[in-house]
Amino acid sequence: MDYFVLGYYTLLIGASCLAAYYQQRPIFMLLFSITLVSFVMGIIGGKEALWTTTVVAASIGLAAGTSYGFREFLINISGRETQKMLRTAPLTASFGMFIIFTYAIMGIFAPVIAPYGEAEVIGGAFDPPDENMLLGADQLGRDMFSRIVYGARNTVGLALMATGAAFVMGAMAGMLAAVKGGWFDQLMGRTADVIMSVPSLIFALLLLSIFGTNLTVLVVIVAVIYAPRVFRLTRAVAGNVVVMDYIEAAKLRGEGTWYLIRKEILPNSTAPLIAEFGLEFCFVFLLLAGLSFLGLGIQPPTADWGSMVRENATLISFGEITPLIPAAAIALLTVAVNFVVDWMLYRSSGLKT
Repeated sequence: MDYFVLGYYTLLIGASCLAAYYQQRPIFMLLFSITLVSFVMGIIGGKEALWTTTVVAASIGLAAGTSYGFREFLINISGRETQKMLRTAPLTASFGMFIIFTYAIMGIFAPVIAPYGEAEVIGGAFDPPDENMLLGADQLGRDMFSRIVYGARNTVGLALMATGAAFVMGAMAGMLAAVKGGWFDQLMGRTADVIMSVPSLIFALLLLSIFGTNLTVLVVIVAVIYAPRVFRLTRAVAGNVVVMDYIEAAKLRGEGTWYLIRKEILPNSTAPLIAEFGLEFCFVFLLLAGLSFLGLGIQPPTADWGSMVRENATLISFGEITPLIPAAAIALLTVAVNFVVDWMLYRSSGLKT
């Protein structure tokens, strides 16, 4: 038997036994699950499958260690109340916060991090990676690494703008509908139903074909498409708040609509609205990436992850993973935001300890 295989199973079984002896049930379950998976993978794929399993397990361990370290770093630089909240955060939420932090650094300091400009041609079409181009060149000879770094600023930044606009429109309409009631509430509700009845991608393609594809139009269209979703949630949350006694007391004091929204309803609706912002960002981010992939989103030569997948898709036929890198960047950010949102929803649900 190969020494690597023998040492591999010896290490896993020994570590599992130690975890069981010291009654570390989560660690034991993880290690023994890896042992069982490795056993099956070894029978099917041999030594190469064990190497793959080792790399995957090491990557998961590295991610878990990084998440734990980042959580401890945030705890040490935060105030007392925030420290108490962060100590209860699972490693998945810490991993999500670390990825979001990394993307934010890439977007803010893109000109410093990227070795070349986003539209600068420095080589031939589809040149392989070398000492000058970490990920090789695209179809025009531009540095892929630089374009991915700039794509963090352009793609994520545009998604944040569109999500913010949708959130402001939908949240304000929802709180106004809850306070006003009557015909205004019915009108806003039916308008939201009409917009939501049309699939978002088809609606976006239709409006972009009519009004063009400049960035301002893109932000407005995406905001209009996703504002009804925010309206529905905000109306439901604010509807539970406006029936409270302190709202009636404020009305009897003669307080106006803006005061009720700003001082009474919004502070009592913050937690679910913040979680909804994260979910809406994921939807908007994926929609913008899809539109760019179809050619109706962010236009060349501006770096955008969706269009980068389309432009370099021919490399997949030659066994190259270059087009998968911007796709992986899109997927990683979406998963990271969902990890953080899941934790926030758990906290706001009243299940926290």
